[in-house]
This record gives sequence, structure tokens and C-alpha cells, in this order.
Amino acid sequence: MKLKYRDLIDQTYYFPQEEFNTTGSDLTFHGIRVMDLVEQYGAPLKFTYLPKISDNIQRAKEWFGNAMEKHNYKGSYNYCYCTKSSHFKYVLNEALKNQIHIETSSAYDINIVENLKEEGKITEDNWVISNGFKRDQYIENIARLVNNGHKKCIPIIDNYEELNLLNDAIEGDYNVGIRIASEEEPKFEFYTSRLGIGYRDIVPFYEREIRYSENVNLKMLHFFINTGIRDTAYYWNELQKCLKVYTNLKKSCPTLDSLNIGGGFPIKNSLAFEYDYEYMVDEIINQIKEMCDQEGVDVPHIFSEFGSFTVGESGGAVYEVLYQKQQNDREKWNMINSSFITTLPDSWAISKRFILLPLNRWDETYERVLLGGLTCDSDDYYNSEQNTNAIFLPKYKQDKPLYIGFFNTGAYQETIGGFGGIHHCLIPTPKHILIDKDENGEIRTKLFTEQQDHESVLKILGY
Repeated sequence: MKLKYRDLIDQTYYFPQEEFNTTGSDLTFHGIRVMDLVEQYGAPLKFTYLPKISDNIQRAKEWFGNAMEKHNYKGSYNYCYCTKSSHFKYVLNEALKNQIHIETSSAYDINIVENLKEEGKITEDNWVISNGFKRDQYIENIARLVNNGHKKCIPIIDNYEELNLLNDAIEGDYNVGIRIASEEEPKFEFYTSRLGIGYRDIVPFYEREIRYSENVNLKMLHFFINTGIRDTAYYWNELQKCLKVYTNLKKSCPTLDSLNIGGGFPIKNSLAFEYDYEYMVDEIINQIKEMCDQEGVDVPHIFSEFGSFTVGESGGAVYEVLYQKQQNDREKWNMINSSFITTLPDSWAISKRFILLPLNRWDETYERVLLGGLTCDSDDYYNSEQNTNAIFLPKYKQDKPLYIGFFNTGAYQETIGGFGGIHHCLIPTPKHILIDKDENGEIRTKLFTEQQDHESVLKILGY
């Protein structure tokens, strides 16, 4: 009988996979034996594998480049990184190696852009697409960036008042975009996104507020789908509605030359994950070109805003199973040495699932378990994988430590959970490791931050 954990994986998935393999009875991630990190740094820990950021950016550029060549598409492609997915400098430093552009969503984002400009990481050639609901500080920061000469900053109009606020703050000519308030998927609790301007109102808004303006040029139409770019009737229907608005607007607005297809690509959340990125890109380019040809207007330059796709698959979290509690005849709780609420908040807040694999003991028998965090909150648990509705791990043995890893956790978890600061039940922020390659392709690791200590927590609390 095949009762080893390795047998379970082999009969359930195609394995090994591009990023996952084993050496002996231990898991490897992009060729790195993850237990080496545990042995060097301990657990719990977070890590970021920086080369994956550049890898995903280059993959997307290749997909769009191939599709544009295939369809004889005359516009250009511009890859933007959504900083809200992870604002950390090591992420921006890696992403900006790939001739990309930036999408911002709040006032402090502009301060980050200015910091990176001072260091030469961002130049006047980088587009800065400023999204989000804008009030005083955000408007002031955008205006400062434009007034200081960054003409490739495009504030995206989210509501009718923003144009007047920008006009009062910006000196001379500047470009803007308009965000479409797309209709949400039928399963949502509301019909239309709270962000942007309705489909039917965009052309009248342009005619009324922008067309005869002396200093405002409409350059971009911004199309964002909350559920991301997926092969569904809903997505293709919304794209067609967007393209109809774009072509109608283009006929009366010669400065309009760019379409921002916001809403990102999905990332791998299971060993059974399947998504045809190349097909989706090809079909998007094809539909845009067909609609523009049909309406007799030039095709737009394409901007995409990829946040999770850029950084998500670079991240991971490692925990040790401290103890097993048999609560009844069916449920075994493996208690980890950290908290899901504080370190993987999306698993608690929106029931998001990540790839979960043991780091060691793959050649031993397995059992079905539940995973519990250290806080006293009953919601601090993780109970199923994306496609199996269960968790199977090597059997707990008190004398043989078991370590587990959650992978592709690089987007949002640190900012939503609050990096540093204070957390539920005062569970400390784990140490964070950066993984990179040197000029010879050799793996190198670096401690980014130590695990939070009690002195820093008590200081925040006023003790």
C-alpha cells in the first residue's frame, strides 16, 4: 500500500512542478531546500524569493509582445506594478530592474516614487499611474510630482470633483485618465463598483469638463475588473462594453491613446492550478484590435496593472508544528508556532487558500489534520487546501519535528497584517528573509528583519 506523504502527492497532482521538488525527504522551492532556511534562521519566518518577481514580469512582457506581433498590433505595451500589493523597497528595487512603470493608490505612494527618483531607480521615462479616491494630501502629492517635471504622471479621475481639485493644484498642461465604474459579477452584493465613473457618463463628462479645457489632456481610459482577468462570459462582456466606450470617446478626443486593462492575473494557489495566460493575452489583444478596426479608430497603447502577479509567487511563510491536540475521535489539531490571523490575514479575512506543503518527512505516513494558530481566537485556524477540502500532512511525532510552508503569499499579507506594530494576542511579527542570486547564479540569503521583540511591542503600547 502507498501510505507515504510522497505517494499522496504523486497520485493527486503532477509532481514535481516548476518550482516544487524534493531532495531526499525534504521539499525544495526553486531549487532551494527550505529546511536550510529553517536550520539557519529558525521558524517561524517569512521569506521573499526575489528572482520570481523579475521572472513573472518578463513572462508577461513576452506574452503581450507575441500577441501584438501575431495580430500586427501597432500600439505599445506598458507593464505597471501596483505598489499596494507590497510597498517594500526590496520589491520595488527588483521590479524596477525590468523597465516597468508604477501604479499608485494613495498619497504616501507618491512619496515612495519621489524617494526612488532621488536614487535614480525611477526616472522621467517611467509612467506613474495614480489611481484611487483622491483628497487633499494625495492631490497635493500628485501636483508636486507633476509640477516638478514628471510629465508622465497620469492621475486617473475617480469622481467628478477630482478634476477641479487637480486643476487648482497643477501648474500648466497635464494628462489625466478616467476610470470606468464597471458592473460587478452577479454574485456580488452590489451592482456597480464604487470606484470610477459609469459607462454612460464618461463621454458626457469628457464633453462637459475636459474637451475645451486649456490645460487638461485626456490620455487614458482605465478599465478595472475586481475579480481579475479570467476566461468568463462576465469578463469578456465587460471588456466589450469598455471597448465601445473607448472607441466612442476616441472619435471625439484625439489625445486619447491609451487603455489600461486593470485587474490582475491570478496566481497559483494550488498544485492543481491551471490558467492559460498566453491565450488570455492573445484574446484580449485580438478583441481590442477587432473593435478598433471595426469602429475605424487607432488601437490604443496597452497598460496593465499587475500587483499580485508581480510579487505574490515570490513569498512564503514557514512554521513549526508545536503540538497535536486530539479534540475528539475525528479531529486532530496541529498547533503552529505563530498565528494565521496575524501572518496570513487573507486566510482568515476572506478564506483565501495558499499552497501548503510540509518541508520535511515526505517519506513518512500521513494523516488528516486541522491547523490552529497560537491566539485565543476561535477563528485562528486553517482547515482545507484549495482543491481537496482537507489538509494531509506527515503524522505528528513529538520526537520528530514537522515544519510546514505556505507558498505564494507575497502579496498583501504584510501590509494587511501590519508589518511590525501590534497584533492580536501580541503574537510577534516573524523574522523575514530575502533570497536572491548573485552574478554567478548562486543562491544567497539575507536577514531583512528579526522577529519582533517584546520591547518594541511594549513601547508601542506605552509601557
